Amino acid sequence: MNELPDVIDQLVRRVDALENRVEALERSTAPNRSRAASATSAPPGTLEAALLKNNPMAQTGSTFSVLGKAMLGIAGAYLLRSAAEVGIAPRPLVAILGIAYAILWLFVAARTPAEARLARAVYSVNSAVILAPMLWELAIRFKVLPAAAIAAALGAYELAAFFLAQKSHQAVVLQIGNTAVAALGLVLAIATHETIPFIAVLILAATFCEYRSAAAMGRSARIVVVLSADVAVWLLIYIYSSLQSEIYSSPQNTRGDYPALSMAALLAPGALIFLLYASAVTFKTLFKSQTISLLETAQTAIAFLLAAVALIEFGPASNKLILGIICIALAAACYAGTLMRLRQNAPWRNRAFFSTWSGALLLAGIFLSLPGPWAAACLCLAALVAVVAGTRLGRVILEVHGTAFLFAAAIASGLAEYLLLSLTGAPIGVPGVLIFLATVCAVLCYLVAGRDRSDAWEQQAMQLSLAAIAAAALTALLAQGLIAMTELGMAPAAHHLAFIRTLTLCAVSLALVFGGARLRRPELSRLGYAGIALIAVKLIIEDLRNGHLEYVAASIFLFALTLIAAPRLARVSQKA
Repeated sequence: MNELPDVIDQLVRRVDALENRVEALERSTAPNRSRAASATSAPPGTLEAALLKNNPMAQTGSTFSVLGKAMLGIAGAYLLRSAAEVGIAPRPLVAILGIAYAILWLFVAARTPAEARLARAVYSVNSAVILAPMLWELAIRFKVLPAAAIAAALGAYELAAFFLAQKSHQAVVLQIGNTAVAALGLVLAIATHETIPFIAVLILAATFCEYRSAAAMGRSARIVVVLSADVAVWLLIYIYSSLQSEIYSSPQNTRGDYPALSMAALLAPGALIFLLYASAVTFKTLFKSQTISLLETAQTAIAFLLAAVALIEFGPASNKLILGIICIALAAACYAGTLMRLRQNAPWRNRAFFSTWSGALLLAGIFLSLPGPWAAACLCLAALVAVVAGTRLGRVILEVHGTAFLFAAAIASGLAEYLLLSLTGAPIGVPGVLIFLATVCAVLCYLVAGRDRSDAWEQQAMQLSLAAIAAAALTALLAQGLIAMTELGMAPAAHHLAFIRTLTLCAVSLALVFGGARLRRPELSRLGYAGIALIAVKLIIEDLRNGHLEYVAASIFLFALTLIAAPRLARVSQKA
């Protein structure tokens, strides 16, 4: 019994020794196990994961595997093609199976894990490589399916690519799919001479691209789709306008293999593509406050031009009137969007886009829908309304638009030509009503805009432009009035006319310098000194060329007095 504690102590020591040996063995085999585990799956961000990722043998094996699977897919496509060529199966059935087979590879690419980017890209390219020659042979070589059916198959492929690429990491599926659809749609539209079905597919692809752009869902090869759609619509307009001109010039000519299209079919592509991009830009800028891109700016202009040219080429007899009304309606919509949705803190590019479009559309609409005199009168009214609204609402852009409308009114009413002839040519008689209307409108616009004395360069440039138009119009009227008074007593010669014009310019320049200093309107003073410089040029070009020394001396005397009096009048006005 006394030996029992000694035995227990020996057993305890032996168990402790065995435990120590087991722990030593576990520590010696742990690195080998961890390396083996990391070879199969290593946590991301660790050194083992980086080594596994950069292992060239592993990458090469994965690439070879992906390429091998892709080649198997192409082999399957060739098998289907041989079945169609030999006649084992009906060609329509083979065509349906081939299209489904290409879409199946899109599905495989979309189902590929997110980290396998190479496999996803290769499978997507494989799908496009299978689809492209198949549709070409079906449409051009075998002529199994009509162009509408080929376009429907292409549209189904686009739909599959869009719905399979709903996640951000699957954007490459839609990029490659859209590139294939854009290229195939354009090429088949040219080759088959059936443009309308393929333009519909391209507009569908463009719609999906704009949807993904508005929803910020990733890239979708927008530029390729946009260019293909634009080129296809332009080719439609060019081809059928050429065919129409050939038919009118030589009725015996035929359309060849181009199908006859109705007016609606010829107008629809341009109108749809413009509505698509106008709606997309409006939604993203006015409702989602996104900054418009350069691509969207250019594409909206191109789409509008395509729609306008199509309407002019294929529209009814009153196509210009219809286009003018459309432009005025769009201008009203742009002005409403600018005033109601775009605040001063909105992105500059958005404000510039809508303001430019609104003004340009209104100008185009007035000139297209109204005859010359009525267009000039409407432009005068539009200029006055824009300046008054800009002053009341504090929108400088409206005042700038009013200045642009006033310039257009000066050209349309004949005021610009009247000004040029009154200061350089022979007497032109009593001016017309439109010239007086444009002059009164210019004076009123300057008086209204001159109430807002701002240091902004846009405001100063606008006020200087309005003052220049008003001063030039008044100078022309004053010069013609003096010439008309002279004609009551004598028939004025060229040297008489030159002296009268010099006298008028000197008087107006002094009045502008004096009024600018007195009223604290620097734009008037600038115009006065610009008038003095113009007098110096006029003396050389007109007065000295006439050769009557007494009138030349009188003109130089007036010019000298103007040079002396202008700064003194400015100082006196400033003191007052």
